[in-house]
Amino acid sequence: MQTIEVLISPIGETVVQTRGYTGTDCLQASKWLERALGQVTAEEKTPEYYQSPTTQQQVQQ
Repeated sequence: MQTIEVLISPIGETVVQTRGYTGTDCLQASKWLERALGQVTAEEKTPEYYQSPTTQQQVQQ
């Protein structure tokens, strides 16, 4: 399941975490949210970022 989690600290700092995305899909999924929240001050990529996105192919016979 793909989710975007937003954590807000008591002093108002936010952390956006994507889960279930591979490759650059996570960046596309959270871009709108990061823009809405303001300036990005740090970015940490998860191991999933470095994986190739998987595609499912269905073969009909």
